[in-house]
Amino acid sequence: MSRLARYNVTTEEMSGGSGKVTHFEGTPIPTSFLIVLLMTLGAWMGAIGESMWFGAWRIGPFTLHPLVLVYAVSGLLMISRIRIPKP
Repeated sequence: MSRLARYNVTTEEMSGGSGKVTHFEGTPIPTSFLIVLLMTLGAWMGAIGESMWFGAWRIGPFTLHPLVLVYAVSGLLMISRIRIPKP
């Protein structure tokens, strides 16, 4: 939602007054499909639950699967200032 909100606010600035956006700012939303493929590959290879890649970390009463951090990184890249030319 942060990405969409920022896009709506900055669209005019990114278009340079032409009305057409020439680039993405932050990674495009379809790049999250790569995460789906990664998780599908892991499930296909049997990396589920305790056998998930990179294991599980106990932090107090919580369990953290480090692979979940991929979602956090992806989200941060989506709202970053990285400019990606639009095809």
